Amino acid sequence: MLTRLPRNPRIPTGAHNKPAILSPTSLFTMAASSFLVLPAGYLKLGSSSSNGARLFVPRPNVDRSRASMSVSVGSRASLSSDVSADYKPNVAFLFPGQGAQAVGMGSEAKAVPAAAELFSKANDILGFDLLDVCLNGPKDKLNSTVISQPAIYVTSLAAVELLRAREGGQSIIDSVDVTCGLSLGEYTALAFADAFSFEDGLKLVKLRGEAMQDASDAAQSAMVSVIGLDSEKVQLLCDAANEEVDEADRVQIANYLCTGNYAVSGGVKGIEAVEAKAKSFKARMTVRLAVAGAFHTKFMEPAVSRLETALAATNIRTPRIPVISNVDAKPHSDPETIKKILARQVTSPVQWESTVRTLLDKGLQKSYELGPGKVIAGIVKRMNKTAEIENIGA
Repeated sequence: MLTRLPRNPRIPTGAHNKPAILSPTSLFTMAASSFLVLPAGYLKLGSSSSNGARLFVPRPNVDRSRASMSVSVGSRASLSSDVSADYKPNVAFLFPGQGAQAVGMGSEAKAVPAAAELFSKANDILGFDLLDVCLNGPKDKLNSTVISQPAIYVTSLAAVELLRAREGGQSIIDSVDVTCGLSLGEYTALAFADAFSFEDGLKLVKLRGEAMQDASDAAQSAMVSVIGLDSEKVQLLCDAANEEVDEADRVQIANYLCTGNYAVSGGVKGIEAVEAKAKSFKARMTVRLAVAGAFHTKFMEPAVSRLETALAATNIRTPRIPVISNVDAKPHSDPETIKKILARQVTSPVQWESTVRTLLDKGLQKSYELGPGKVIAGIVKRMNKTAEIENIGA
């Protein structure tokens, strides 16, 4: 269970008392003794004291000899073309986003043929040995946006195969009636729900990482995590910062993770203003995120048209179970709507807090975090310390 941050947390510093760059692993270690949860979508972190074998669910008539790595759903029918908001969650699969990666992930996949084959399939699509990078790094390479997104997507789906291979695992998979993922993890969730094939999903994730990197390179932007405030106060902080910068540097909340942890994105000058004003708004601390740029804001607009083109050419099907969107915290079943939602996702704030809260309020009994890291589990437990969630790594 995550506890509160100390009032004056000690942040490691480098030479000349400048904030050190912390890896996701080291920051999460820090989070274990606080309520600070590493936001998804981020690579290494700096700090300041002031301031996504073919994995798919076969239809009932699919030949199992051609779908040895499929997710069995028994006779469960696909959702109708219109998903009702009245879905009743019981067991959920939750998939992590960028920032959960760590050198060494994927090590367990080698022992499970179905999981190992996913990495082999990925190599053919990506053109390099993905498992080798996951296992051996170097860290900077794995942390890059264009590598970490495919790596997390494949490793998370490999975790599904590890779960299937264990006693009782298939029964757990069959029981899942809702799924979602944090940012990149939405693609993983859609693959699990048979909205598209493993291969098509990986191609989309590969392009997404490349497009987001290119959009970031085209602008001077940044992200910062604001710790210790509720969303209303973070919005007021953003408003105050925006009064001091030009339109091009304006900031906004980009990631609604949970109370006390929200990520703000925008122009560099706007982010600096947020950091400078945070203490006056009673924030405990800010953590500058060493990311490529301002994800989930207008700064990612150049990536949208590339995603729209790729999505238009992708065969997307009605998901067999509800997949909750990051954009509006609701499930969507119409394939064309899903395509539009995924294109909008990179410029829209991530509504993860609303997603988890809705699942819990609707009576979710058990959830599983599948993939590297334990970021999602930390958020869920922060929101409800009695919530039952299990991590399935790979």
